[in-house]
Amino acid sequence: MLWLLTLVFGGIVGFSLGLTGGGGAIFAVPLLVYGLGVAPREAVGISLAAVGVTSFVGFLGRWRARKVEIRTGLVFAVAGMLGAPVGSWLSGLIPETVLLALFAILMLIVALRMWSKASEPAIAGLPVACSTEAADVDGPACRRDINGNLLLTSRCAWLLAAVGIVTGVLSGLFGVGGGFVIVPALVLFSGMAIHHAVGTSLLVITLVSISGIASHLFAGRTISIETTALFVMGGVAGLFLGNLAGRRLSGPVLQKVFAVAIVAVALFVIVRSAFLQ
Repeated sequence: MLWLLTLVFGGIVGFSLGLTGGGGAIFAVPLLVYGLGVAPREAVGISLAAVGVTSFVGFLGRWRARKVEIRTGLVFAVAGMLGAPVGSWLSGLIPETVLLALFAILMLIVALRMWSKASEPAIAGLPVACSTEAADVDGPACRRDINGNLLLTSRCAWLLAAVGIVTGVLSGLFGVGGGFVIVPALVLFSGMAIHHAVGTSLLVITLVSISGIASHLFAGRTISIETTALFVMGGVAGLFLGNLAGRRLSGPVLQKVFAVAIVAVALFVIVRSAFLQ
């Protein structure tokens, strides 16, 4: 029955990816470690592989629906792919219990920021619109024109690249695709609508996961092909269910659902880590 449990857990991860565009690996690592008994470091590799493949399937669907900002996503992804090997190297230096505790703390910080952003008045969350000529004056680094298109100035590109590198480091360090950081970063820093941030996040997760997997294997760590395949099968099924559910939720509600789910998993990891010690 372990194979069935693996499929179900993969479905949970896929549902999260389809619903929020991130958070899949936040659920994958605890499910692998506490639900299937996989060692934390191996769980990192399985998580990256399964989430990467599932994200790619999700990205294709969002891309066909014109809900992906390719250019913005590529800036994030290239920077993230550079940061992933650094995170993978760091993960080998940190004890597994400490790694899980840091993972939980990071989740809580992101969840609180997402909830706070979703609770702001609607006007406060709108991107700043301006003409191209006004793009380099004082103000937010990333702004959009009157049609909602991102003005990718040098200031904006550097900001997105910096956040992308941090995302990549977190990906390699914790085995996360980075979606739980990418989605709020796209919303907060680029002024992207939540539903487009979900689709763009799936593109970034796919590319960053490739770099993370390569770093994981290069470090001599293993990935269970059977577990990964079952996770992907369940993940793809859950992905479509998550997409259907996401279409019925408004942006602020979607952000709050995401935040609550992250807090729940973070508290679970903290409690389990405390008992394991």
